[in-house]
Amino acid sequence: MPSEKTVDILFEETNLTVEDIAEATRLPTERIEAIALGRWLPSPSERKKVAEAFGVSINDISWGHTVDPRNIRYRRFGLQEEL
Repeated sequence: MPSEKTVDILFEETNLTVEDIAEATRLPTERIEAIALGRWLPSPSERKKVAEAFGVSINDISWGHTVDPRNIRYRRFGLQEEL
């Protein structure tokens, strides 16, 4: 059983660009970039389009946020608690 890959890994493996996938999916480049960076969780229809553009199954892609929320909070407000 093949393991799931994130969208950013698929970009590396296929040498496709954000623009290539945006054109194939008809989604804005900003949305594709956010999906690749793990900042945007795509809807089911967006998942289907992205998977088809990469030529893989929806189930072959690990969908989800990959940005560490703690880092976002730290950058916005500074570290408020002790580690």
